[in-house]
Amino acid sequence: MTASQKSRIAIVTGGGSGIGLAIGRRLAADGNPVALFDRDGDSAKAAAAQIESEGGTAIGVPVDVTDRAAIDAGVDEVKTRLGAPQILVNSAGVTIAGPALEVTREVWDTVHAVNLTGTFDCCQAVLPHMIDSGWGRIVNISSSSAHSGVAGMSAYVSSKSAVIGLTKSLALEFSKHGITVNTIPPGFIDTPMMRDHAGQGLISVEDQIARTPVGRVGTAEDIATTTSFLVSDGASYITGQVIGVNGGRNT
Repeated sequence: MTASQKSRIAIVTGGGSGIGLAIGRRLAADGNPVALFDRDGDSAKAAAAQIESEGGTAIGVPVDVTDRAAIDAGVDEVKTRLGAPQILVNSAGVTIAGPALEVTREVWDTVHAVNLTGTFDCCQAVLPHMIDSGWGRIVNISSSSAHSGVAGMSAYVSSKSAVIGLTKSLALEFSKHGITVNTIPPGFIDTPMMRDHAGQGLISVEDQIARTPVGRVGTAEDIATTTSFLVSDGASYITGQVIGVNGGRNT
């Protein structure tokens, strides 16, 4: 953190593991107190303890982003324990693969409840605090699949595509309050979800590397580094943008 950079209270959803945890660790290393929201409360608290052991300030808060009451309670807890949130990173996400003709309404609703409605509800819960402070940063983690589509993942791709549209609308509506809203669609990133898909034979790691111009799998830290910049004071002129972190794919 530079001498001119202020410490801001941050909330990261899906912060118990994967990309969310990497973002939480980076924001804490930048000097921001961080609240990690995760439906797995034990993972959230363990992740917060890890950040604290690294010298940061963090709390783990059990929050299922499909439960609006839980989101509101979580934000209230953050305000009480850390202060009013001014940074929000929506990283919580779920994917359920399957042929489009076999997607049930339950599956469709579940995926959209987490990826899209959960993102909107978290934004809606935190934005009033940002408006009050006259400063705010929101980063929504979407997906590079929104550029290309993926066969057998219609629910996931449509929900993440909608996150991009939501980001652009919120950016236009709240820019006058000193709030920026951007989205990062990660490319092929080494996460627990990716490893699970590879283990099921749904994807080939070797094939994905061959299709990536920089010739490697991305890391969660690659996403965290970009997020760190987007929530900084130096990114105040960047809003409503889709910032691809994908090793040269889907540009």
